[in-house]
Amino acid sequence: MRFYYGGLFRTPEEPAMGPGEYVPDNTEGITRVKDLPQPLVTRRSRDYRRRPCPRCGRSCFRHGRGRRTLHDLGCPLRDRPCRLQVIYSQHYCAACDRYFNAGMADLAPPGSHYTRRVIVLAVRLVVEDGLPYRTASWHL
Repeated sequence: MRFYYGGLFRTPEEPAMGPGEYVPDNTEGITRVKDLPQPLVTRRSRDYRRRPCPRCGRSCFRHGRGRRTLHDLGCPLRDRPCRLQVIYSQHYCAACDRYFNAGMADLAPPGSHYTRRVIVLAVRLVVEDGLPYRTASWHL
C-alpha cells in the first residue's frame, strides 16, 4: 500500500520527512572548499525593454544588460547549493540624466553576493549556535 505524502508516493516503511525533522548534512566535516559538491546553476532574467524611472516616473528604454551571480541555499533534499545567474537590464532616463538598473531587491540586498535566504540562515546560526558570522556564511 502506498500513501500520498508531501508530493511523493511513499510506502509505510519509508521514513517521511516532515517540518522540523532533522536531516543529516552531507557536507558536515568537510574542511576544504574543493571537496564541497558543485552548485546547481539556475538562470533568472530581469531583462525588461522599458522601466519607469525611480526619480521622475517616466518610462525609460533599456540602455544595456548586466549579469550578477548570487549564491543560494538550493534544495535541501539534494544537498547541493544553487548559483543564480541573473541577467538584468540597465536603463537611462533622458529627463533626469540618470542611469538605473532593473530592481533585484527581492532576491538580494544591493552589493551582496548572497540571497536573502542565505543571509537569514547565517544570522540565525550566529544567534543560536554562537558561531562567528564568517564561519557561518562559509559553511552555507
